[in-house]
Amino acid sequence: MEIAGICDEKFSKVRNILASSIESGDDVGVSFAVTIGGEMVVDLWGGHIDESASTPWQQDTLVNVYSTTKTMSFLCALVLADRGQLDFDRNVADYWPEFAQNGKAEVKVWHLMNHAAGLSGMDEVMSATEMYDWDKMVSMLAAQAPWWEPGSASGYHAITQGYLIGEVVRRITGKSLGTFFQDEIAKPLNADFFIGVPTSEFHRISRLIPFGQGTAPDGGDADSIPARTFRSPFAGVQHSWTDAWRQAEIPAANGHGNARSVAKLQAPLACKGSAFGVDLMSAETAKAVMTPRISGTDLVLGVPLSFGLGFGLVSELVPLSPNKNACFWGGWGGSNILVDQDAEMSVAFVMNKMHDGVMGDPRSLNLLQAIYQAL
Repeated sequence: MEIAGICDEKFSKVRNILASSIESGDDVGVSFAVTIGGEMVVDLWGGHIDESASTPWQQDTLVNVYSTTKTMSFLCALVLADRGQLDFDRNVADYWPEFAQNGKAEVKVWHLMNHAAGLSGMDEVMSATEMYDWDKMVSMLAAQAPWWEPGSASGYHAITQGYLIGEVVRRITGKSLGTFFQDEIAKPLNADFFIGVPTSEFHRISRLIPFGQGTAPDGGDADSIPARTFRSPFAGVQHSWTDAWRQAEIPAANGHGNARSVAKLQAPLACKGSAFGVDLMSAETAKAVMTPRISGTDLVLGVPLSFGLGFGLVSELVPLSPNKNACFWGGWGGSNILVDQDAEMSVAFVMNKMHDGVMGDPRSLNLLQAIYQAL
């Protein structure tokens, strides 16, 4: 299996790993990228955009990366904080007055960043079509009562987080999060990533290939927080194949890109705020991401996690890096991004064949291990 692209010789093992993964059937179409010191050292792709293997995965192929999209919303918030327009320790209602309803007057912006607002789902069951209606979604979230005391614990805000952060961004800038992201982050970095894909780019999109039926993860007891989280709002994988999903802005779940663009976008965070000739934020703001804000067993995912500003932090329980100052996040089905500030490195894996799991899987772990072994 041919794997195209560039790869620094010392990382050549990852090319073989990708080829083997496609040949074994673990992957269909895949991309993998690494930046070090603000330079692209690995940019590989291979396989096909379809399960029938009729059309090759190209250099500019795009695919829905699900929750890896969240890391782009974090960048938007970090840029605004760096400019002095957003304070993570202020109340959300200072920027979005309607949000104060139903006991949320004291919810902090950092609670939104770290899945700690108690708004991981909604009491009213929302259809996939309603998820495309930004004003309705944020109005419903403003009226929603928290399911637990904000700031007391994290509980993965699988879909709602993007609307929450996005509305704060909109109130500050007057732009939707997808537009702000394009104007202030993606275009300056020349990164091929969209939150709300223009119709002109639809021809480049590879459909996701679902694991099983592509339905919501099993949340256990119907009245539990996990079950309610994945019940509403939620849309199955088949919705990601539609024009409506692609054009909508769902900043926690419907970003479209590839490993190159994901690694490139997160490179400034790895490199004291600057990479590829772009000064995205100060070194101080970039470093603040690594300060733990909340830790413990996540109420939705049921696993111990520690969060900085948005990103999960590498720890003994999540040993994705041997370095202390490293953070990560991943998307439903397997996409993943790791940012290592000690190594000034970003590592991204993006694919179209989904595996079981909400946040990454062994495919990206194998590639990460090969990179660290070669450093």
